[in-house]
Amino acid sequence: ELVINLVAEKLRSPECIEKGWLLDGFPRTAAQAEALANCGAKVDSFLSLQVPDDMLIERVVGRRLDPICGTIYHTVFDPPPTGEIADRCIQRSDDTEEKARVRLGQFHQHVQAVSDFYKDVISDIDGAQPKDVVYNSIMAVMASKS
Repeated sequence: ELVINLVAEKLRSPECIEKGWLLDGFPRTAAQAEALANCGAKVDSFLSLQVPDDMLIERVVGRRLDPICGTIYHTVFDPPPTGEIADRCIQRSDDTEEKARVRLGQFHQHVQAVSDFYKDVISDIDGAQPKDVVYNSIMAVMASKS
């Protein structure tokens, strides 16, 4: 699979070998996890952010992108500055509730198999907490692995 080859190539880079690496949202299936392992990628820690579906939908549907600078805002949690910036912000075409629910369905279809693959190194984190609490939880897990 092309994606596996690209990821494996990057993980073999001197930078990743020296500093380590983090993958966000990958692997998405047990087959990808197995292929990643077969490429020699050793996973020290697998973080699973636990967030209720309705909260995820709210987070996705409220996202807005500033197409000029690439900054992402949220209509409720981190609104763009009023005026020119707010006026130019857009909602990505895949940030609709319908498309987010399709992605969630795919996630739920595969999450248990991926979690089972990494059962020896998985850590569940309550992702429904405030972002500073989630960050501190992630850092605590990472510190315990080093």
